[in-house]
Amino acid sequence: MLTGAVLASPTLRSGSTGHDVLLLQKKLKTVGYTIHSVDGVYGDETERAVAEFQRDQKIRITGIVNNATWRALQKAKKRTWGSNVPKPEPIPVPTTGGGQLAPDNQPILAPGKVNAIIRTAKSYIGVPYKFGGDTPKAFDCSGYLQYVFAQNGITIPRTADEQYKLGRRTTSSRQLVPGDLVFFTTYEPGASHCGIYLGNGQFIHASSSKGVRIDELSNSYWSPRYYGGKHIVK
Repeated sequence: MLTGAVLASPTLRSGSTGHDVLLLQKKLKTVGYTIHSVDGVYGDETERAVAEFQRDQKIRITGIVNNATWRALQKAKKRTWGSNVPKPEPIPVPTTGGGQLAPDNQPILAPGKVNAIIRTAKSYIGVPYKFGGDTPKAFDCSGYLQYVFAQNGITIPRTADEQYKLGRRTTSSRQLVPGDLVFFTTYEPGASHCGIYLGNGQFIHASSSKGVRIDELSNSYWSPRYYGGKHIVK
């Protein structure tokens, strides 16, 4: 069933993982698109199948599953090709215009951009939380970070676990500087929640209970769940 995924409307793209990706792959395969690996990992094969589906449905071709793509998938019937209707050739996935994805394991943020990132982040304080949210109407934690960085010309991955690959690992929160990223273990093992370090032991993030807000790393909830920081400031 795809219904639950449609209701949640999570935005999925290359690098996404999990149950929603598995549902997506199963549905694409059911309606006739080539998916060899139904494994819950949004790789090149899944991205290409999504782009082909979007082309066939006359949706803007991005290779990213948004609300419009989920809705179309919910209604989609198995595609067939007759003698008078040739099967379209596979298409390359186009770029989205968001710029080159930030490299893993390297600092990506110039010191001169830190203040702008923090100003942008703070401008969304109070925006509510929504799983899959990646616009100022509502954010989830990783969608919020991706949006803030995009507003400053930096393209980062969509999910917290992929964002954890950015920058250099810190051994202590004392090594963090404003603009770095912080990660927490919440609903699943590993880096499943994320925020931007502001300095003085504070970070800003999209909290599932109260939306975008500032909290302390020493907070009784966040401190035992702290997974680690990544130094992304050059």
